[in-house]
Amino acid sequence: MRHLLQADEDIWTYDGSAVPFYGMAYTTRMTVIRLKSGAVWIHSPSEICDDLISEIQELGEVEYLISPNKIHHLFLQDWIDLFPNAKVYSSPGLENKRKDIVFDGELTDRVDESWKGEIEQLIFKGSKAMEEVVFFHNKSQTLILTDLIENFHPDHFKGFRKILARMTGVVSPNGRTPLDWRVTFIFNKSKARISLQRMVDWNPKRIIISHGECIEENALEFLKKSFSWL
Repeated sequence: MRHLLQADEDIWTYDGSAVPFYGMAYTTRMTVIRLKSGAVWIHSPSEICDDLISEIQELGEVEYLISPNKIHHLFLQDWIDLFPNAKVYSSPGLENKRKDIVFDGELTDRVDESWKGEIEQLIFKGSKAMEEVVFFHNKSQTLILTDLIENFHPDHFKGFRKILARMTGVVSPNGRTPLDWRVTFIFNKSKARISLQRMVDWNPKRIIISHGECIEENALEFLKKSFSWL
């Protein structure tokens, strides 16, 4: 059985194991993109397994490891150990949190020259708690998010956790930014709206989400609905 699932030409996902987060079992999803150069770009590296690595190496050489926000770093060092020549990019705030990791650069609103013209990026601004770096794969018109939208299947959580997930607004088909993060935007919604408008302007046909169900149809409408809180 293949571990990598092809979403479109030159873009794949991998559904990793669940990780605990405040007592909740969070499913994980990694995104893999093959650039025109043949280099492999990995977003939010998941837990490593041998078969997965073999499949990735079939695509090309792993050259870029991306942390999209400061809570998506658990397995980053494992990938660095396995691919020591890869360039490692931190999201805003992660370098201060993970001083044990040597980063090659911090992601900004400016697209890195290594993937310019192929992958767009922006920092979703407005929250002092955390800034997530959002990506858009031009070739497949795919928006790549981490925690800005969580969209768990209604039956993923059980008992009081299921009730909590509904209360925080992260249940499919109405997934959105978790409530505890949403409230941190209360004084800077104007900055968040500017970030959202850029995402809307990309006109995605698909949204890959790290936690929960991805959006394969009516992606733009889903995006607007998910951010109606702005």
